[in-house]
Amino acid sequence: MATDDDDARVPVWLDCDPGHDDTFAILLAAYHPALRILGISTVFGNAALEKTTQNATSILTAINKSHSIPVYVGASHALHRPPMHAPTDIHGESGLDGTTLLPEPTVPAITSIPAIDAAHAALKACKPNTAWVVATGAFTNVAALFQKYPDLVSHVKGVSLMGGAIGGGFTNAVLGSVDGVPRIGNWTQFAEFNVLADPEAAEFIFSREGLKEKTTLVPLDVTHLVLTTREVRELLLYGPPDRRAKIDEEEKKRKEQLAEGREEEEGELARKLEEEVKKGRTTKLRVMLVELLMFFAKTYSDVFGITAGPPLHDPLAVAAILTGVGEQHEIPFSDVDPTAQGVAGAEGTQQRERYKVEIITEGTYEEARDGARTGQVIATLLPPGEEGVRIPRSLDINLFWRVLEECVARADEANAAAERETEKGGGEAEAEAGAGKKAGQGCLRTTV
Repeated sequence: MATDDDDARVPVWLDCDPGHDDTFAILLAAYHPALRILGISTVFGNAALEKTTQNATSILTAINKSHSIPVYVGASHALHRPPMHAPTDIHGESGLDGTTLLPEPTVPAITSIPAIDAAHAALKACKPNTAWVVATGAFTNVAALFQKYPDLVSHVKGVSLMGGAIGGGFTNAVLGSVDGVPRIGNWTQFAEFNVLADPEAAEFIFSREGLKEKTTLVPLDVTHLVLTTREVRELLLYGPPDRRAKIDEEEKKRKEQLAEGREEEEGELARKLEEEVKKGRTTKLRVMLVELLMFFAKTYSDVFGITAGPPLHDPLAVAAILTGVGEQHEIPFSDVDPTAQGVAGAEGTQQRERYKVEIITEGTYEEARDGARTGQVIATLLPPGEEGVRIPRSLDINLFWRVLEECVARADEANAAAERETEKGGGEAEAEAGAGKKAGQGCLRTTV
C-alpha cells in the first residue's frame, strides 16, 4: 500500500486571501502533477477574513477538491497593527466579484484548529527538506507560524511569497500609474499590498536567519510580465488551438453530413450538434474563471491604466517552487541579471543572484496612503555566492500558461467524472472518490 513517503510530489501548504489571482494559485497547486497540497490557510487581504475563507472553500468546490483539501481560518489582521479596511477597487466587495458561477461551499473551513497549528502538524509530518510554504496574501500567518514553531525553519524546503516591488528597472514590466504618477507599488506609490498589509511580518521573514536563505520572493516586477491577455483568456476558455481546431473540424463534418440530404436525421443531428459543440468548446468552470479574469482586467485598466490584461500574480509563487523538480514538470525561472557582463558561475554560466531584503515598517496604513514609504521593499544584491533571498527576474511565460491550462483541463476531467458518478446515484463524496479524490457537490461540469 502506498504511503505519503512513497509520494514523490512536492508537499505544499498554501496560505492565501482569495482573490481573483489566488483562485489560479489554488487551481495550479491542486492539479499540478508534481505538487500535493497539505492544506490551505486563509488570511485577511483582498477581502475580510470571513470572505476570503468563504471564497477558498467555494473555489475548492468549483474544482472538485472540497473534500480532499482542508481549509483553516487564519489571521484577521496584522501581527501588530489594527485591522485594515479591506480594499474593494480591485477584487470587489466579495473579493471574487465578476461571476455568478461560484458554487456554495460543500465543506466549510475547519475552525476547531488554529491555522498555524494545522500547518505545523502537516509540515512536520513531511520528510525534512521536502515541504514548501507558499503565501499569496499578507504574510501574517507565515510569520506567526515560524515564530510559534521555530523548529520548522530547518525542517521545510522553502518559503515562496508573492509580494513586494523592487523597481529601478529590475525587469521591463509595466507597473502602471495612478493619477498620472508612475509607481512601483500597487497599493501605494512605493508598496505592494501583501507587504504593506503586514510589514512587520515581512520584516521577520526576511531577517530571520535560516529562513531568509530559504525564501523566494516573486515581486510585482515579475508578475507584471505575466499578463492575462485576450489570447490567454481564449486559451483558458477554449483550450489549446489544436483542440479547438479538432472541434471545428468535427462541426464542419456534421454540417456536411446534414447538407448531403439526410433530412430524416437533420433535426436530431442539429440538436446533438448544438449540445456537443457547447460541451466540447468550454465548461462552466472555464467560463467562471474567464469571467473572473474579465472583472480583474477591467479593474486593472480602470485603476492602473494597464490595458493589455491584468497580471496574474499569485500562481507564480506556486510555480516558483517547481524549480529543480525535473524538466518534465519545471517552469523555469531565471534569477540572473540578463544585462550583467563578465559574471560567471562555476560552470561558466551567469552567477545566480541573492538579496538582502529589508522592509520599511515605520508609518501607519493611513500615512502610507498619504505618501509614507511604509511597506516598501529594499533589496540589496549580495556578493556572488552569498546566500540570501531569491528574487527571480523572469520565467518561461508561454510554458506557464500552457501548464495552467492543463490544470484547468484536469479539473474539468475531475468534475466530469464526479458528475457521471453522481448521475449513477453514487453521491457526491463517492463521486470524487471515483475520480481519485473525495468529491463535493456543485461540480462545475454543466457546459455553456
